[in-house]
Amino acid sequence: MNYTLLSGNEAIARGAFESGVKVAAAYPGTPSTEILQNVAEYEDIYAQWSSNEKVALEVGIGASIGGARTLVAMKHVGVNVAADPLMTLSYTGVNGGLVLVSADDPGMHSSQNEQDNRRFAKFAKIPLLEPSDSQEAKDYVGKALDISERFDLPVMLRVTTRISHALTGVNLEEPNEGNLKEYNKDKEKYVMIPAYGRKRHEVLENKLVDMKSFSENSSLNQIEWGDKDIGIITSGICYQYVKEALPGSSCLKLGFTHPLPEKLIKEFASKVNKLYVVEELEPYMEEKIKAMGIEVIGKEVFPLNGEISASMIQEKIKGEKEFETIQLSDYDEDEIPARPPVMCPGCSHRGVFYTLKKLKLIVTGDIGCYTLGCLPPLESIDSCVCMGASIGKALGMEKANPELKGKIVAVIGDSTYFHSGLTGTLDVAYNLGSSTIIILDNRTTAMTGHQDHPGTGKTLKGEETKAASLSEVVKAMGVDRVTIADPSNLEKTKEIVQEEVNISEPSVIIFRKPCALLERKKDTPYVVDEDKCVYCKLCLNLGCPALMNDVEEEKVQVEKTMCTGCSLCEQVCKKGAIKKAGDTNE
Repeated sequence: MNYTLLSGNEAIARGAFESGVKVAAAYPGTPSTEILQNVAEYEDIYAQWSSNEKVALEVGIGASIGGARTLVAMKHVGVNVAADPLMTLSYTGVNGGLVLVSADDPGMHSSQNEQDNRRFAKFAKIPLLEPSDSQEAKDYVGKALDISERFDLPVMLRVTTRISHALTGVNLEEPNEGNLKEYNKDKEKYVMIPAYGRKRHEVLENKLVDMKSFSENSSLNQIEWGDKDIGIITSGICYQYVKEALPGSSCLKLGFTHPLPEKLIKEFASKVNKLYVVEELEPYMEEKIKAMGIEVIGKEVFPLNGEISASMIQEKIKGEKEFETIQLSDYDEDEIPARPPVMCPGCSHRGVFYTLKKLKLIVTGDIGCYTLGCLPPLESIDSCVCMGASIGKALGMEKANPELKGKIVAVIGDSTYFHSGLTGTLDVAYNLGSSTIIILDNRTTAMTGHQDHPGTGKTLKGEETKAASLSEVVKAMGVDRVTIADPSNLEKTKEIVQEEVNISEPSVIIFRKPCALLERKKDTPYVVDEDKCVYCKLCLNLGCPALMNDVEEEKVQVEKTMCTGCSLCEQVCKKGAIKKAGDTNE
């Protein structure tokens, strides 16, 4: 047996390997992305990026019905996309075990909301497991697969950002070969026409009764007795915070949290003087415990948003903080300048957003690194809701207010377009819209770390594959006007956008230039000719981090180590003061 440090995501991948998983699918999304990247390292597991989370789960369903143990991973909002097949999957059940990993993001480190997906497990009526460290993250994959096959149901493994990204010790074990289960044709189980679906709903309700009994006796739910003045019910990463903050207290640690073990909770509650529930985000356990008639303190003292910490638990329960913030002798937070997120130097999106702002267009935005186009100085994006929503929003706005026609563009990235931009495009073409859709095609899924997608020509395993053509896909959905252009030329970019927004039919502009971080090619950097610069600061409107504004000296300078030589600043400067190094004798 080997002992090593693994992040929760690495541990989940290892758990899939040790537990005999044969098929794994996902769409990248922080904090879940590294799960599939690590699964892909195991040759015995077929692993793929899917075009979105719904497709990933559907691939998983097929693999499970075919008899394979299967893992499907996504971030919390991805489960919204996958909800349609999930809600019926709980009716059909599985063949090979199927675990659905939901990586939730309390604190919104990289997400558009803080939804608590424990609600989804209850909604779908499926078992829910919550590991509290990397060892449990690995072990719970195997336990989830066993439970899945025992109850003929998918199982949700819910982790949070701290579990996904923190490293803790893990014992590695030999893998289970995980033989394929025999496939048996069973239309009454897998074909959900109403006549069969009604029967399967009854079957599901009966399974819930059995699951409740199982939860009462599961070793994943454990009482740790200590001082009985205070008892705490908790799960997931909050268990670690409780043990750090209140090591002597009695604790009911729940690893199997749907259905909750009511008898065990009553037993624990009856033997402590004061009972707390410590859980991040929603009062998921608290509501159930209060419904059981048990007096418990939860969201009266703990927040409904953000992460919980050990010091917060000490303050809320003990009324004092014993943990002091570590003070570094040579560190003064006030001396650290604020660093708002910005697009990278050389980013291909910068010139497009600069142009859209200059044209004073209404821009419906989407999810990706290009969402940063909403921030100063570009300030070009007016709205952002979820993956693929930009196109439907643009259509809705033009239908609601015809006067806005010619003033709206929808922006979306290439990976996001394959994720869920296709159906929006169909809607525009079908419903006689005239929206202009701009696909910011940087040839990768940039925001989550440069994962491939159906347009890149590479699979997750690194195999060469057929690359889907964005322009052909768009035309196939009924959009006749498709323009492909390099966004490096600002004047040409402006000309193309103006032409397309002023026509009365749907159109798509594909601005194509590889992500600056993907190619990592640098042209000769630019410099500022101080004799010509009048400090008008027009170049700063690009928001390029390579342009340094020296307020005291009233000078703009180019940081050569950051400059990629993209030339946008040269195009913006009306005084000809920005040139390639060498052209100004520097």
